[in-house]
Amino acid sequence: MLLSRTLLILFAAATLAAAQSPKPELISPQVKAAVDKAVAWLIRQQKSAGLIVDEKSDARPKRGDLPSHSAAMTSLALMGLASVGHMPDDPTPEGQACGRALRYVVEGVEPDENGYLGRSDRSRMYGHGIMSLMMAEMIGHAPDEATDKRLHKQLEGAIQLIIRSQQVPKSEANRGGWRYEPSSSDSDISVSVWQVMALRAAKNAGFDVPKGAIDSAVSYIKRSYRVERDSNGNPKSDSAAFSYEPYGGRQTFSTTAAGLLSLQVCGQYDALEVVGSANWLMKSPPEINEPWFFYGCYYYAQGMYQRGGDHAATARQKTEQTLIAAQGQDGSWYPRNGNEKSAGAVYATSLALLSLSVHHHFLPIYQK
Repeated sequence: MLLSRTLLILFAAATLAAAQSPKPELISPQVKAAVDKAVAWLIRQQKSAGLIVDEKSDARPKRGDLPSHSAAMTSLALMGLASVGHMPDDPTPEGQACGRALRYVVEGVEPDENGYLGRSDRSRMYGHGIMSLMMAEMIGHAPDEATDKRLHKQLEGAIQLIIRSQQVPKSEANRGGWRYEPSSSDSDISVSVWQVMALRAAKNAGFDVPKGAIDSAVSYIKRSYRVERDSNGNPKSDSAAFSYEPYGGRQTFSTTAAGLLSLQVCGQYDALEVVGSANWLMKSPPEINEPWFFYGCYYYAQGMYQRGGDHAATARQKTEQTLIAAQGQDGSWYPRNGNEKSAGAVYATSLALLSLSVHHHFLPIYQK
């Protein structure tokens, strides 16, 4: 239950080999200092077995029975580190730490017969999506051949599990989405966004992902866009939010930012839902004390960057000012509100790094 509470509502067109070089002139000294401190802090949290978690215990985990949510959290930390340029095959100390983190996930997780990754650390479909996305982004960057082979095999099974889970019979409202378990007959935007990101990243990496699976997911997410329409179905406003579930549920900064980025990575850059949600976020920017700030800020920073122009400039200023002011002396961030608070500092610091990484261009899922 922890991940469903803490990662709720909780990444495009090139391969990693073709990723653009970072543009140092676009990264301020303040942001660079914050990123460097955060990287150092995250690596200090790594245990001898490779996992990156808040817990202080250094007990050796057993394959297939990992500490709760440790593979999902380690995957999130690895994506944060990779987003600012530290890859598992780099010979640097940071790269070696990332290599140990990747090995922990691919060696410690024991998929079931259907390819389900979320059982080993009890992170369910949230963790399955996070781990699948991380693996797709690390294709070509494993630290050794054995890890590379295991990664490919696990990712292939994981993607097929996502596709089969989407095909479980569901109502019209829930069709195309996902929820807590592979067999769930309902859907929500928080779980679904992770699966959409994983499918898109895997497709970018050369895996077989049917176009119909992406199209069905896009349709599901668009049904969560909450705008009043006229008799012809046209929106009456150019500004609206995404809700937690189609045709209802809470409409928040976090769900709106998640809907925005997920449609963009699927190529829907100019869809009315993208335009409208970006406009809505211009009027409802994140605040550090609101629920799900770190999760929402990550999607907000990346999604508004993809939008470009005033949207990108406004979001960049807001994200950088807020995160730099909130960073701890040790380099970490810690959630301040609600259920997100129980997720801990590794969670918040990983998402803060992803929020600050928009001008680094290392991970292909976030590239324009």
